[in-house]
Amino acid sequence: MRKPRDIDAELAALAERAAALKARRVTQLGELVIASGADALGADILMGALSAAAAETNDQTRSHWRRRGEAVAPPVGSVVAECSHNSGAPLQRAPA
Repeated sequence: MRKPRDIDAELAALAERAAALKARRVTQLGELVIASGADALGADILMGALSAAAAETNDQTRSHWRRRGEAVAPPVGSVVAECSHNSGAPLQRAPA
């Protein structure tokens, strides 16, 4: 006979994994803010700029921002890949 599943333990493990993923995402976003130099801005200015960027619908503007971001920092996929391999290496700012 098979051993019954412990659903409560599985749910607890999933909740713990979700919390760890959320914490890692927050860390990654903080690293991006620091790497971009935006950590020198006030929280209200940063929030306003990020809100405006999130609301932007013009594809040309977004494409320009993407190219500019790729020139300054590694592509987002590589940041996620770095963190998922647990390298622990902080992002490096590109020379100005």
